[in-house]
Amino acid sequence: MQRLWRVILGFAFAVFALQGPAGAADLREQSQNPIANLVSVPFQNNTNFGVGHLNETQNIHNIQPVIPIELNESWNLITRTIVPITYQPAMFRGDSTDFGLGDATPQLFFSPSKPTPFMGGEFVWGVGPNLLLPTATDPRLGSGKWGVGPSAVALVLVKPFVVGAVVGNTWSVGGDSDREDVNLFVGQYFINYNLPEGWYLTSSPVITANWEADSDERWTVPFGGGVGRVFNIGEQPVNVQIQAFSNVITPDNGGANWQLRAQMTFLFPQR
Repeated sequence: MQRLWRVILGFAFAVFALQGPAGAADLREQSQNPIANLVSVPFQNNTNFGVGHLNETQNIHNIQPVIPIELNESWNLITRTIVPITYQPAMFRGDSTDFGLGDATPQLFFSPSKPTPFMGGEFVWGVGPNLLLPTATDPRLGSGKWGVGPSAVALVLVKPFVVGAVVGNTWSVGGDSDREDVNLFVGQYFINYNLPEGWYLTSSPVITANWEADSDERWTVPFGGGVGRVFNIGEQPVNVQIQAFSNVITPDNGGANWQLRAQMTFLFPQR
């Protein structure tokens, strides 16, 4: 784990020395819009510290391809699928560790192809279903359930800010009858303040609520942020960011104290 973060931080320092490419500002704003008409493939690594009674470290690496589909002149369908690869540490003495694939969560957003003018900028929105697929390779890494629910996204682009939120709730509708039902809220607000040369300041914590849990075990609420930049590796545009979050509210039984997130997104703008 330490070696992985040395590589990530070393790459981050190298980013500081690079020149921002022409057109980085426009591409940066598109990459900050979850439902932009832009193909992107984010690789997001989340390391959770202080997990469980043994204060162990958990790692979740999310692969999140985003593919827009033009339905007609008025509407786009934005597909986003989150595939987690998880290292689960021992939660108590005598417990084992696990590593493998978690449950995949596809999201579909129907969004107007043209943004709405708003305060000198743009307002963008989308709605659609949120799915849960029991793809985990080990019972500890997933729910064992099929699930579905609504999701929505809305954001405002008023330079130099890009501000919005993605929210959704998933209920289990089938799967292993011996496993607990799923009733999970996931929300992510994002605040980006854009700077020259492709740089930006960002805060985009993921807030969750497990409605099946007791009230003191229900919420995870992180607070924090970080920095990012859009630049080119050769001719390939990428968006790199690093953020840190403290969990101001976390489950008493097994919640993490804080999280470090590093993300690299490969961008494929339309030519």
